[in-house]
Amino acid sequence: MNTIVNIRLATVGGQGGVLASSVIAQAAFDAGLQVKKREVHGMSQRGGVVTSDVRFGPVVHSPMVPEGAVDILLGFEQGEALRAVHDLRPGGVVIVNTQVIVPPIVATGKASYPVNPLATLREKASRVYAVDALKIAEDAGSVKAVSTVMVGALSAFVDFPEDAWLKAIRGKVPPKTVALNERAFAAGRAVVQAASRGA
Repeated sequence: MNTIVNIRLATVGGQGGVLASSVIAQAAFDAGLQVKKREVHGMSQRGGVVTSDVRFGPVVHSPMVPEGAVDILLGFEQGEALRAVHDLRPGGVVIVNTQVIVPPIVATGKASYPVNPLATLREKASRVYAVDALKIAEDAGSVKAVSTVMVGALSAFVDFPEDAWLKAIRGKVPPKTVALNERAFAAGRAVVQAASRGA
């Protein structure tokens, strides 16, 4: 890997975005790359916006992704993915969970949720992969595994050995949930691999 890869995670508090960014960073570090990570948390821990950037490559000086340079946008919620897509580089990849979480400001009537954010994402980006991560996680054994499903989906576009991803997951999740998270990872990876082959 001769260039820096810029990944942005657009999530809602409680979805496991911080765990996902830690797994990605660990897998990159274990692959022998330099890694920088930053997180921006919303006003509330659960339900607020959480944005994480992970950058890795031979040499990485800053955790800040340059404007318009996101290679892969990992959107854990449709509206948050749409909010972040402006920084996707031309030809970049969007992986978006089809789940909709209405933010508190919308629930109180102070703002409106975007109409069909997935369709708008497809207008703004040429490579969009929609993943029903909530359903996949539920089938794997727990809705709490959404973050691992999304890491699995991401792994289809990052050239690390599958074992490197699994090692990072095992080191970051509670021991009693390892098997569950391994299933969730494999299912998320398989869905996007199949979709990318058919594209």
